[in-house]
Amino acid sequence: MHKSGFVNIIGNPNVGKSTLMNALVGERLSIITSKAQTTRHRIMGIVNGDDFQIVYSDTPGILKPNYKLQESMMRFVRGALKDADVLLYVTDTVEHTDRSAEILDKVAQSDIPTIVVINKIDLTTPEALEALVEQWHERMPSARIVPVSAKENFNVGGLFDLILSMLPEGEPYYPKDTLTDKTLRFFASEIIREKIFLNYDKEVPYSVEIAIEEYREEPKIDRIAATIYVTRDSQKGIIIGHKGEKLKRVGMQAREDLERFLDKKVFLQLFVKVNDDWRNNDRQLRRFGYDQE
Repeated sequence: MHKSGFVNIIGNPNVGKSTLMNALVGERLSIITSKAQTTRHRIMGIVNGDDFQIVYSDTPGILKPNYKLQESMMRFVRGALKDADVLLYVTDTVEHTDRSAEILDKVAQSDIPTIVVINKIDLTTPEALEALVEQWHERMPSARIVPVSAKENFNVGGLFDLILSMLPEGEPYYPKDTLTDKTLRFFASEIIREKIFLNYDKEVPYSVEIAIEEYREEPKIDRIAATIYVTRDSQKGIIIGHKGEKLKRVGMQAREDLERFLDKKVFLQLFVKVNDDWRNNDRQLRRFGYDQE
């Protein structure tokens, strides 16, 4: 008997979805920072065993869209409700569900097997957790409730076993040696974008997108040229920094991460350009990999 299926991960920003995805896959595929809205795409991570294939899918955090980029992000979330064999709704011990009430209602009305994952349980007490589990049983009576700490790797194995038990029988969707559906170009851009989230404050990281202009694989080194797009001239100056020091730091950190990810040497060139309306421009959003209706 072989099991195979899509396990789609949804939830509000800042509940640790990406940390959970990476823990379940055993690889660092999704951006992890303390800032909200770091995941913009739907990222698949594929786990294979002798008699199973689990295709995990991490989606952007649930939000109320303010521009076309965020509308595209929410389409990734809604799409995850359509093709899931098992749905993971990730919450944590402090979040309020107001912003996700509409999505939760759709999940409750569907027949998708659902697991509510209460993350970050290392930050609460047993009594408070017990009360929270009871609240979720009342809110989602047909769902399974699983407390975990993805960061501390607590009960991730138990969650994995439950997911496996809920998967339908079927043949693999992807070749057994496939880890993800994304390209090396995609992960290069995500690693660069993560470093921008870690090094800059306020609105700058949310105004940034990365375009990989060149990716050349050689036997001993990968040569990558990337453009960092911002929405204003002032942001360009902030990204570059005094005498280019901040951009050099981003480049060094991204190169080191890329070398670990690829297990080979990397030569990375970064450029900064202004594109004032990329978040509301359909053509530009398509270029950056966001589907537009």
